[in-house]
Amino acid sequence: MPKRLVIRDYDRCVGCQLCMFACSRRYGSGGLLKSAIHVRSIGGAERGFTVIVCRACQDPPCARACPEDALIRRDGGGVLLNASKCNGCRACVSACPFGAIFWDHSIEKPIICVYCGYCVDYCPYNILELEEIAYARE
Repeated sequence: MPKRLVIRDYDRCVGCQLCMFACSRRYGSGGLLKSAIHVRSIGGAERGFTVIVCRACQDPPCARACPEDALIRRDGGGVLLNASKCNGCRACVSACPFGAIFWDHSIEKPIICVYCGYCVDYCPYNILELEEIAYARE
């Protein structure tokens, strides 16, 4: 069954960015530049943080916006990137209503969550969860 990444409780996020480091490391990068999940401050320690990640839309606007059909709809929602088709136009970035498509400036291609759950294991506060998606095939 397909899975998606969900945020259990935003209020518990302390902004440590370990999920971001884990995601980048999964792609062989040591830093935050290749992360498909981002943690952003909404006012520091006083107001908290937010976690931005692909929501696995059932009808992804990013896929509809791609002129090259480089984003393939995934069973259960969300997309997978066919990098060889991507022309680097960034239409997918603009189309995402959640701001959850990030950009790899070194290869001029989008960075999109692949729902692997690697980040989940590194969150010390158990904020992230990989949940199964129930869906109906058409």
